[in-house]
Amino acid sequence: MALEHALLVSLTEHSGSGYELARRFDKSIGFFQSATHQQIYRLLKRMDEAGWVDAEVVAQDSRPDKKVYRVSAAGRAELQRWIAEPTEPNHLRNELAVKIRAAQQGDIPALAAEVARHRDGHAARLEIYRMIEKRDFPAPDQLSGTALHQYLVLRGGIRVEEGFAGWCQEVLDALSQ
Repeated sequence: MALEHALLVSLTEHSGSGYELARRFDKSIGFFQSATHQQIYRLLKRMDEAGWVDAEVVAQDSRPDKKVYRVSAAGRAELQRWIAEPTEPNHLRNELAVKIRAAQQGDIPALAAEVARHRDGHAARLEIYRMIEKRDFPAPDQLSGTALHQYLVLRGGIRVEEGFAGWCQEVLDALSQ
């Protein structure tokens, strides 16, 4: 996925400055696609030059002016093109899985500690997702449109984290036998 498309998605949900977009990105799409603030600013400039976004300069008191970005008609057309484009299914590419496969060649207690660290990381992210689900989507059966689509992505994240946390625990149980 091109980061530009993730930014277009975020901007279709709510226009904003580069700073606002970077902060929102960290709390939503950033769970699925990472980007530094510098990358976001560079891409916004490139997207503006490509005509995918329109920027409005907004004066601020006691601070530099800011640019507020909105998706343009060309940006919406690009997003529609990209959504219709086929993608390849994700394949598990996981360094931890390769380490587990090679466990006999290494230090099993050190590997178990690493697996536990991964399990704990997945469990922590799962708790964040569940908190977001409870806070933002208390009645999922009543959702439609953008809110439904956001919820479905969140549910995907929940399922992935449940799976990885459970798998890590399964590995730990097997290694401790």
